Amino acid sequence: MVVRPRAISSTDEVLPSASLVSRQRIPDEVLALAHARLQARAARDWPEADRLRAEIEAAGWKIVDRGTDFALSPAAPPTVEEAGTVRYGSSAAVPSRLEEPATGLATVVLVATDWPADLDRALAALAATSPQGVSVVVVADGPSDEQEATLDAVANRPSVEVVRTSERLGQAAALNAGYRRASAGVVVVLDTSVEPTGDIVTPLVAALGDPAVGVAGGWGIVSDDLRRFSDAPPGDVTAIEGYALAFRREDVMARGPLDERFRFYRNLDIWWSLVLRDAGDGAAPRRAVAVKLPAARHEHRGWTSLSDDERDRLSKRNFYRIIDRFGSRTDLAGR
Repeated sequence: MVVRPRAISSTDEVLPSASLVSRQRIPDEVLALAHARLQARAARDWPEADRLRAEIEAAGWKIVDRGTDFALSPAAPPTVEEAGTVRYGSSAAVPSRLEEPATGLATVVLVATDWPADLDRALAALAATSPQGVSVVVVADGPSDEQEATLDAVANRPSVEVVRTSERLGQAAALNAGYRRASAGVVVVLDTSVEPTGDIVTPLVAALGDPAVGVAGGWGIVSDDLRRFSDAPPGDVTAIEGYALAFRREDVMARGPLDERFRFYRNLDIWWSLVLRDAGDGAAPRRAVAVKLPAARHEHRGWTSLSDDERDRLSKRNFYRIIDRFGSRTDLAGR
């Protein structure tokens, strides 16, 4: 068995933004709160200043102190509409289906950014191999010009919905946007590097038929300490890798959303697997089960397009988020 330590490095990732940005007028009520906070700070009334900051942030704005002045900016990019196409500035702005009755067998969610050929390959394979009742949501997360040029054709595929963002929000936010459009009771996250060669949906849905299973997928990893992870054969595992990862839609509402500080994809799969498995203090964790899927894995360009140092740098903060939340949870380690 090959031991694959998850990469650790020193700084947060900064992802490039798409060029589509629009200016937003500061609402009068937010500006009034900011001026009131400025007065509270001048009076050294720090609890009141903190309360007002919380109100400003709850209204969707960020405030940055600049000496005796302040600057306000939207907490999220704007949602914009051009020629009838809506591009969402945050996952929360995407209309949600999560409280609607579940319909269909499964919803497959894919994130599209820079490699349209990979997306086309995955979608064509899904169309050829999936049973009835499978819907697909493609989240175009601040796509490259090349990817953008293919999206209209993607949206015309049967049972495929495209959700566009106005800027690149990052992996967790993009997945949250996709989850909000899921219509089926089971959600399958599929990486565009994976090409199904047969029906991958039915075995994943079947695995989740056991209420003791919280997450299932095609590739599992195990760890005795939640710090070093090894590839594992099918069966019970510690976590499921994000190449093909399935869970119940109801758990998005009960345990989600994903922590959107995970802008880079690396280690988000481990974090979400542990969230899905965690049954609370004193309760036995739910199981993570890897099942053998008929699928081929191709080059993962989100990994191979980066230098070793960059991979390391972009993985560190994500890894520490796992340790911060689950580092002492020895009950979640092992199989």
